[in-house]
Amino acid sequence: MDLLDKDSGSGKKWLPLTFSLRFIVGNVNLLGMSLLLMLCTVLLTWLGYLVTVHFADGLTGQFFQQAPEAAGIIGWFQIKGWWLLKFVFLVFSRVIAFYLAFLVSYSLTSPGYAFLSLSAEKKYLGEAFADDEGLSWAGICKDLVEGCKIGVFGLGVTGAAIIVNLIPVIGAGLVILLYIFYSALMFIDYPTSRQHWSLGEKLNWIKRQWRKALRLGWLPAMISMIPVVNIFFMALFFPLFTVHATLNFINAAATHKE
Repeated sequence: MDLLDKDSGSGKKWLPLTFSLRFIVGNVNLLGMSLLLMLCTVLLTWLGYLVTVHFADGLTGQFFQQAPEAAGIIGWFQIKGWWLLKFVFLVFSRVIAFYLAFLVSYSLTSPGYAFLSLSAEKKYLGEAFADDEGLSWAGICKDLVEGCKIGVFGLGVTGAAIIVNLIPVIGAGLVILLYIFYSALMFIDYPTSRQHWSLGEKLNWIKRQWRKALRLGWLPAMISMIPVVNIFFMALFFPLFTVHATLNFINAAATHKE
């Protein structure tokens, strides 16, 4: 393949996102796998969202089904308060439902994205690829566990972001940086899973290669901040970001060895 001959052996320290896109489109197996994972991520996220919303609505019972009957000025305040409370509940419950659904979907599809990452690495390196034990149930279970760890860590990052956002002037900027580095962590999780890295080792890589982490994480982080439709955009681009992170992780490792 000309694309591989031209770029993979050139010793580039960084591969642009456009290269990763051409790399996927130029390979039928990677493209088919990406489309399948994209569909699974959307369906699981949507199903999880519906289940979570149904559960949240069930907790309120009949409270939000009908406005309270009231008269006079006090009654007017009661009705307005009820509408405000309902609006806040609907907004927060739906946003939280989307994020929880995506984290569950991310965890469940982790083995698939790990396999996509492995396939991309194998195709990119060609004969230089060092084969391992291949796909196994133990490996799938490990990928699920690692995916859950990253998901739980993401909840901690979200909690930290809420607190950091309260810092005057620089708070918003620090929150963006948090999400950028967390996004990079999500995607290097896949190429590092084959090397059996722990969460601590992945975080150390982010610390050492923070410039590359910034370049890997800024676009996913920006997409994740788009209200409501962020989940679907992330599902759409997740395979591309996975392959992009894998190829640049390989290049970073090769450069480090040299």
